Amino acid sequence: MATTHLRNKLHLHRAEVKRLLLLGLLALLLPTAAMAQRKAQSRANRGKNGTIKSITVQNLPGYDDRWFHPGMYISGSASRFVIEQSSNYISSQYVTANSIYSPSLGVGFIGDARLGGPRSPFIFRFAPGVNFLTRKVEFTPRNYPVPDSIVTQEVTSTVVQFPLLIKYQSDRRRNARMYMIAGISPSITASNRRSDPLRNQLQALNSDLTLEYGVGLDLFYPLFKLAPELRFSHGLKNLLVGHNDVFSNSLQYMSTNSVTLYINIQN
Repeated sequence: MATTHLRNKLHLHRAEVKRLLLLGLLALLLPTAAMAQRKAQSRANRGKNGTIKSITVQNLPGYDDRWFHPGMYISGSASRFVIEQSSNYISSQYVTANSIYSPSLGVGFIGDARLGGPRSPFIFRFAPGVNFLTRKVEFTPRNYPVPDSIVTQEVTSTVVQFPLLIKYQSDRRRNARMYMIAGISPSITASNRRSDPLRNQLQALNSDLTLEYGVGLDLFYPLFKLAPELRFSHGLKNLLVGHNDVFSNSLQYMSTNSVTLYINIQN
């Protein structure tokens, strides 16, 4: 399998960038609004002589008493195709390929439902969202007019995802707790952007199924819970669409792979 090169370049429509900036501004303003509210339970820790050593403020004390918690997320990821080259690329008329990591952005909603009683550590999460993906594969030509040239093929698409996840969380320690999360994520492609016929000859299927797993940290604030989460995704389907072109013929397998940082906000 060819060596992977790490390069980043983001391609988004102007309207999509504006929407993401507005969501990011909302995420920044929420902590400021939360600081204005101080109605939370507090507990004083005293020493042997009765003096106060510290005061612990417990935010959202009844959070785990509710069985359902809605929310939203924004995400940034590095995505690429996992590729396998076909035996045809050995022939002089075909090319060698290298997959490149490219950044992407996503937004979506969260619905957490507790499985079991109030003290159950298991949470079912449904988190539908939209991801703006650009994945690239570099092809090094053989016997092209310019042998040293590199042709980059892009698969740029808007993908709607429907993750079905199980979250296992630790006991709460003051205003924080750790958790692990895993599951599957079916997805469909809502649109493909093929602005350049020469750079968009390589194509992928319009549906995918990925395996998801990761870790996160719940942070409780007076008005909401903030949870940064790192999640890994591995495609379970061959997405290669066969066409009679030099790029498709040089590959026999193409699946998706990504590392994503989620910022989850729930109440």
